[in-house]
Amino acid sequence: MNADPKSHRRAITAWTMYDWANSAFATTIMAAVLPIYYSTVAAADLPPYIATAYWGYTTSIALLISALLSPILGALADFRGAKKRFLMLFVILGVTGTALLYLVRTGDYWMASVFFILGNIGFSGSLVFYDSLLPHIARPDEIDQVSTRGYAMGYLGGGLLLAANLAMIMLSDPSQTEIMTRLSFVTVAVWWLVFSIPIWRVVPEPPRRVLSEEQGVSAIRVTFRRLVVTFREIRRYRDLFLFLIAFWFYNNGIGTIITMATIYGTEIGIGQTALIGTLLMVQFLGVPFAFAFGWLAKKLGTKQSIYLSLTIYTGIAILGYFLSSEWQFWALGALVATVQGGSQALSRSLIGRMMPVSKSAEFYGFLSVSEKFAGIAGPALFGLVAQLMGNSRLSIVSLIIFFVVGALILSRVNVDQGIRVALDEEKLLSQPAVEPA
Repeated sequence: MNADPKSHRRAITAWTMYDWANSAFATTIMAAVLPIYYSTVAAADLPPYIATAYWGYTTSIALLISALLSPILGALADFRGAKKRFLMLFVILGVTGTALLYLVRTGDYWMASVFFILGNIGFSGSLVFYDSLLPHIARPDEIDQVSTRGYAMGYLGGGLLLAANLAMIMLSDPSQTEIMTRLSFVTVAVWWLVFSIPIWRVVPEPPRRVLSEEQGVSAIRVTFRRLVVTFREIRRYRDLFLFLIAFWFYNNGIGTIITMATIYGTEIGIGQTALIGTLLMVQFLGVPFAFAFGWLAKKLGTKQSIYLSLTIYTGIAILGYFLSSEWQFWALGALVATVQGGSQALSRSLIGRMMPVSKSAEFYGFLSVSEKFAGIAGPALFGLVAQLMGNSRLSIVSLIIFFVVGALILSRVNVDQGIRVALDEEKLLSQPAVEPA
């Protein structure tokens, strides 16, 4: 971490700009434009509930691949001192997959699925290395605020490009709607790539640390050895391990709401204008609430703030079952905006406190596994229930269990003890460590 205050501020700003960059994919591709395009154009020849199910399966496949890669590449990045290089590799993969969505036309739902999977792997994979830089640039007393600032920047950046894309699509001649939608996918790719430059140029690569017994050993062998050791000794990180389990449960519900909300609204008859307008509202309303959760964490504590967000999410899942009109969709969107950024930002910073900093990419890789497997189970269950029942109302209700169980497990996490274990482990790692030439 740079001791110079000016460089410290520049690094934090550059780091938060990557939230600004990648959130264009989250808004236009994951949440707003592509799900509707997938349902109404790419999968136009399929029944609506089958299109919903296929979208859920597509999302699950992308997350499964990311989950399998994340801890391996995270440990490798720690060993090689290459967090930023891996970050940019996944950015390039994601940008390429996103740009190729331009080629998707009527009936091309398989092509849309493949290109979305490539883009989503790039998006999800890059976040492992992006998140792993957080404890290196932020001091322990500011990590909650820096994390929530990143989410606020993401809401703002993703919202601005989404607004521009919606204007381009909705204000065009009806005969040009499809081409304008496809062009919006290209704008996401360009935005993502251009605004990734600050983190690449400004944020320093954290120092590489190699243990004495790892000298001269191949990177692949060291990577798997570290994963085995960490997995074997995970019981030493009791509170961190419990948090990962809690996160798996409650993020299952959060991720499913994010990825399935628009296509669920399409299925039950909510108009496109209301769907897109609500998502746009969520982006801009989410900015002040993301900052608010950073402030709330100082007043109530990180765990208590997460509890509050899960309570609200439980209410959203219950109300989602009764959703039938556009004003209700707007109201639920406003509720989501109050908690979406804060719950995820505080989860990101909480794990940053309870892990050894020198193994940040590896541990964020494990967090990513928890997150991705949550993302796999949620949309897959959502799609399966929809396919079996012929509609998705019971799918939304099923999410309640994830919030409740997640909160119960979180109640058993002793954050202070988890932080002490992480600090003790970091001291042990530092003693035999050597800096390679």
